[in-house]
Amino acid sequence: MTARRNFKKLVRERMERFGESYTTAARHLAGPVVTTAGQHRESVLVGRLLAAAGQPLSEAMVCGLGGGIGFMYAVFEYDAVPHPLLTIVAQHHPQPWAPAVLDRLGLAYRQTHGTTTKAALDRLRAALDTGVPALCLVDRGRLPWQQSPPFSAAEPYTVLVTARDGDVLTILDPPHGVATMPAPDFGTAWAAHRQGRHSLLTMQPAADVSAGSRGLSGVDLPAAVRGALATTVAHLTGPVLGNSFDVNFGFSGMAKFAAELRDGRTRKGWARRFGDPVGHEHAMRRLAECLEREYTAPGATRPLYADFLDQAADLLATPALAEAAPLFRESGQTWSALAAHATAAAPDDDLRAWCDHAADLVDTALTTERTATAHLTRA
Repeated sequence: MTARRNFKKLVRERMERFGESYTTAARHLAGPVVTTAGQHRESVLVGRLLAAAGQPLSEAMVCGLGGGIGFMYAVFEYDAVPHPLLTIVAQHHPQPWAPAVLDRLGLAYRQTHGTTTKAALDRLRAALDTGVPALCLVDRGRLPWQQSPPFSAAEPYTVLVTARDGDVLTILDPPHGVATMPAPDFGTAWAAHRQGRHSLLTMQPAADVSAGSRGLSGVDLPAAVRGALATTVAHLTGPVLGNSFDVNFGFSGMAKFAAELRDGRTRKGWARRFGDPVGHEHAMRRLAECLEREYTAPGATRPLYADFLDQAADLLATPALAEAAPLFRESGQTWSALAAHATAAAPDDDLRAWCDHAADLVDTALTTERTATAHLTRA
């Protein structure tokens, strides 16, 4: 609470000093998003998998090949939960990251599911004993170094198991770093994620292409980049799933988000939906998390994606990509300003005014990204 009030005080002081609007002052105080190694956990994990197979790529390149950016906005309501649940996914969604990257690169991999925990652990040990790390989907609430968030068993959460010493596994879980865990305990966390029960993905050596595996091909990085760019543009501007839920994706989802922030009449408007103290705390916390940390890199993944575009522009000799990059960095700053706006919110704020400022920021990001995407379409 003290941090929030201090941030608001700084915003108001800057408004008075420079004559800026609240949103502009907040954006300046939030500061630019500086991309450093380890910003996007899924890309870090897949990058380590690629490096172990002798195919090292930068985090930004892996991020872009996975689809890079997207937007999904949804609010779910359940009888058992005392407030609506906000979800924003700012990275490309919903295709799983590792298969997306590896498919585009044409690299062989093996993915298995199901069976008993004992059989799954045996497969994991066999892979590790040949020096092959493995991506696994787990219930993160069962990892002892993490807190147990609500509904964690239902959410796909990827870790990379890199080695074993007897029955103790070494696990990479960014941003928590490297940890060790007894294999039986890991098996419990592995089995607890029901939808991806015992999911295990390993990259496959060229000499081990067999039935049930993805075929190996040479890496055509320019073609992979072009395919990734096309998918990102298509999912920002058009349908993703091919059903009615598509209204929540891409630019349509951003416009819906802004409209519900401004809605002061219906029960779907934020002022009513999140007007009580419990709902308000949830919405502000989740908004900041979803734009800076959860299923994203800071700045809604936009600055890291801009780094990918710079690299892709050099690779493809396409200036339009380099022209789009600074626009996505700009939109990343806007999304970070919105996250800071949420972090600074207090229960006794004028929620109607808060929502109007938030909607202005969403509109600004949307306008910037439409312009940026037009450059990608020309590439």
